[in-house]
Amino acid sequence: MWEYGAMDSHMTPDEFRENGYAVVDWIADYLENVDSYPVLSTAEPGDISALLPDHAPDRAEPFSDLMTDLDRVVMPGITHWQSPGWFAYFPANSSPPSVLAEFVSAGLGVQGMLWSTSPAVTEIEVRVLDWLVEMLGLPTSWRSDGPGGGVIQMSASDATHAALVVSRHTRSDGVPAEDMVVYVSDQAHSSIEKGCTVAGIGHCVKVQTDADFAMDVHALERSIAADIAAGRTPICVVSAIGTTATTAVDPIRAIGEIAERTGMWHHVDAAYAGTAMVCEEFRHHQDGLEMADSYTFNPHKWMMVNFDCNVLWVADRKPLIETMSILPPYLRNEASDAGSVIDYRDWHVPLGRRFRALKLWWVIRSYGVEGIQTMVREHVRLADHVASWIERDDRFELVAAHPFGLVCFRHLGGNDATRSLGAALNASGEVAVTPSHIDEMWFVRVSVGQATTELAHVDRLLELIDELA
Repeated sequence: MWEYGAMDSHMTPDEFRENGYAVVDWIADYLENVDSYPVLSTAEPGDISALLPDHAPDRAEPFSDLMTDLDRVVMPGITHWQSPGWFAYFPANSSPPSVLAEFVSAGLGVQGMLWSTSPAVTEIEVRVLDWLVEMLGLPTSWRSDGPGGGVIQMSASDATHAALVVSRHTRSDGVPAEDMVVYVSDQAHSSIEKGCTVAGIGHCVKVQTDADFAMDVHALERSIAADIAAGRTPICVVSAIGTTATTAVDPIRAIGEIAERTGMWHHVDAAYAGTAMVCEEFRHHQDGLEMADSYTFNPHKWMMVNFDCNVLWVADRKPLIETMSILPPYLRNEASDAGSVIDYRDWHVPLGRRFRALKLWWVIRSYGVEGIQTMVREHVRLADHVASWIERDDRFELVAAHPFGLVCFRHLGGNDATRSLGAALNASGEVAVTPSHIDEMWFVRVSVGQATTELAHVDRLLELIDELA
């Protein structure tokens, strides 16, 4: 029964139903017609702010006004990541089951910080992350019934920051933080360097890469030797399965062997490409993963689970829990004290946590493993189609291998021609790509991965490249 005393501006159950149906209809219409919008927002700085009043309303406004302003205020400032013409960055896919699960989660409004604060939140998360271990061919010891385990975080950045904090806590031998060293390739995501800053780690060494933009293990060994000789302490190495710039894959096994030999924590970042491991033919890229201490990937990129939903696994959960656990009296309870449940508050930095497992659970059940495999394989096939077209055109060249759904190419006319092509494609309104560069070489990134992208959308992209080059 909904009773709110003196406050009379709450929706009644009937009003909530009516407005809820209107929101669902609006979302359904948007998803049905998203390809009719210019992919990139054309708003200029300040355009959206100019549509908003300077002060909050003193009195309640009707919900119909809020719905009107979705179209009047919000939509002009939206970049359409769900458009099938989205080839920029990596995908940030959503899906109807994920949207509906988010709706239910918001309605329940629970805090999942402890098992006792909502047992379903924890137990569904545990079970679904165990499913993913099997789905992605990960080490079985990472399941909850082994020494390891998984936890949902907000982003790969958060997962990496947590891993760095654990490595600082467990691998430093009491040395000052300013003398600790973390190693990444010079193509690693910027979140790792930021994570070192957040954790107070003194040195983040960028190791040179080979011709394929993967970490050069010989350069890694030289860097470690130089740092030890200089009195510094290596504590962690972060490798990538699919770098941001080109989806290069670091040699996971060789790096793991070096980490074992030198006593470093080995964290593996597969934020984008981790979803591809649902297909067995891509799992050779994660050879040696059983040697890793932690691993992360983002279902909110390529698995049709809307942002935010990252997963972090650890090979041994004890160091993570020992690093993160602080137990004030108000969080104690019988189940936790008995050690019979998982309290995810001890698995990451935040205390509060949403019911994110619900949308992951609903998406996996709605599409099945086979449905997700089919989508990934189709996107990789379409990326191969793009790469083959580029290779046949003597105006362009590929700049990197394309093991997954990302194709990187440049105009042989040079950097100016490449940048101009990228800008022209984005100005078309029909597609979005990402111009980028490594050192002085500019190139265009084409990321095929939006859930509804089909051959016709890819062929239209190629037509535009042909026309605008």
